[in-house]
Amino acid sequence: MEVGRLPLSASQRGKLISAGYTTLASLSSISPSDLARDLKVLESEAFEMLKVAKLGCGLEQPDKHTAIVNGAQTAWDILNEEKLLPHITTSCADLDKILGGGINCKEVTEIGGVPGIGKTQLGIQLAVNVQIPVDCGGLGGKAVYIDTEGSFMVERALQIAQASVVNWSSYSELLRKESQACRVEIQPTDILEKIYYFRICTSTEQIALINYLDQFILEHKDVKIVIIDSVTFHFRQDFEDFALRNRLLGGMALKLMNLGKKYNLAVVIFNQVTTKCTEGSFQLSLALGDSWSHCCTNRVILYWNGDERNAYIDKSPSLRSASASFSVTSGGIRNSASKHKRIRVT
Repeated sequence: MEVGRLPLSASQRGKLISAGYTTLASLSSISPSDLARDLKVLESEAFEMLKVAKLGCGLEQPDKHTAIVNGAQTAWDILNEEKLLPHITTSCADLDKILGGGINCKEVTEIGGVPGIGKTQLGIQLAVNVQIPVDCGGLGGKAVYIDTEGSFMVERALQIAQASVVNWSSYSELLRKESQACRVEIQPTDILEKIYYFRICTSTEQIALINYLDQFILEHKDVKIVIIDSVTFHFRQDFEDFALRNRLLGGMALKLMNLGKKYNLAVVIFNQVTTKCTEGSFQLSLALGDSWSHCCTNRVILYWNGDERNAYIDKSPSLRSASASFSVTSGGIRNSASKHKRIRVT
């Protein structure tokens, strides 16, 4: 059971969620005094809240004859299942290649890089490409785009959608399909209608939306990708309590991983960079620290090599470390070519 469903006042539920206590399991082992400190309430109030949560746990207790854990899978079954996992093309063949065919469903992929490298451009491209028709080798799905920085531009999304409608027959070649098998009868405006956009202005809103996504996707079953641009923005400011921040981020990552597996969709999280001192020298690294780096399945770092954009597989359980170049063009993400003009947009 989620904390949001407990018979508490709206302010009490809001305080619990804002402090990172989003499930009954997160309240199961905390003392009233510790909860009172985290929520800045009286210990007696914290005690009553835990009492209500304990009653909620009682309602969730399974029947003694019901199995608590589902049956195990064999490693062979998992291997065959992974081979059948769908991918979402990035529209860059070289980038798709190092990603094993594109962005994997059922996985959380973190993509980070400096401003101007093309993170938002890639996010918009993925929100469009998830809609490639099934006949063309795509998923024919919809996208959820969570914008925390205000960098999403609908005019740019329309521009990429217009180029995609024209070029989807060539995308089918990237997906090893015959171009004749793909008849595109979609208008650019149809593509925009299938991108669900959320503008997030605070960390509390971000936490609340992540908690709401399960219900939203249940009601919109065609959603095949969730994009967060970026996960970092609201958590790099106004957080003096790093333990609280890490708990909140860990809870969000766990929910996103569960969403991916439950609904067979891809989760793409964009991250910012920060400066890290290593052995007396300063280097750029992705923000939110080492603990966050373990929360995602795959980690991709975007960087400049001269005037050329590159992507590097920094961490993955199934992909080898490799790099590939790509370009941001007027039509979106494409293969790198010297004739493509460098576009400074994110």
